[in-house]
Amino acid sequence: MTDQSLTFIGGGNMARALIGGALAAGTQPDQITVIDPGDSARTDCRAQFGVNTLEFLDASSARATVVVLAVKPQVMNSALTALAPLRGADSVVISVAAGVTLERLAATLGADCPLVRAMPNTPALFGAGISGLVASPSCSEGQRKAASAVLAAAGQCVWLDDEALMDSVTAVSGSGPAYFFRFVEALALAGEHAGLPADVARQLARQTAIGAGEMLRHSPLEAGDLRRQVTSPGGTTQAALEQFENDGLATIIDNAVRAAVKRGRELGEN
Repeated sequence: MTDQSLTFIGGGNMARALIGGALAAGTQPDQITVIDPGDSARTDCRAQFGVNTLEFLDASSARATVVVLAVKPQVMNSALTALAPLRGADSVVISVAAGVTLERLAATLGADCPLVRAMPNTPALFGAGISGLVASPSCSEGQRKAASAVLAAAGQCVWLDDEALMDSVTAVSGSGPAYFFRFVEALALAGEHAGLPADVARQLARQTAIGAGEMLRHSPLEAGDLRRQVTSPGGTTQAALEQFENDGLATIIDNAVRAAVKRGRELGEN
């Protein structure tokens, strides 16, 4: 990534995660520009990373090797309108906004614009993210690699051929960290109900989640295999898991993902 120039339109958490990854991968701070109308966002990006910041997009920043649209779906139209007359013909434009389709991007930027739609997730802040990506037909193999380099600096990448699956990626991995945080909240509260002091219950639940994640990261086994490995027949773990099944945990999760997919599609229509 050392020969790429990067422009981020939007300086929020996801932009900062990707900026941190790019810097760790060898991109220099002076190769990165952040465009954000908010004074605090620009100040924070300069202080944290030493990158260039601008209040408004200009011709130079719009012609970066890679332009990342890191804005909320609700303000995407204004960002596209600003970028369209300034973008470089060889710049690949990456959108990380949930629900915003390649068709919607191309409607303003042009069918010839190399486009990548990506859905990273917030563990990218720690280099532990995963992103689903899909490219427009106008995107060359080299431009796909350039996009991969930006996203892979903050975690793993999965390329898809069917854009319709991006809402499912959003529902599983984009929104997924919040599901696990909610589970840890609930587990800690259950520990309180079982008599533990609140601070002890929170510590136990938090570190158990971290430890389970490390097991998933380092083990070649699938999650189901690990679950079976730590479940003794007739023991406490089996009793808890059977209660999960009796209460319909799999159905609850399936319904939650379906709700997130539905909302992603609604955002794309707005």
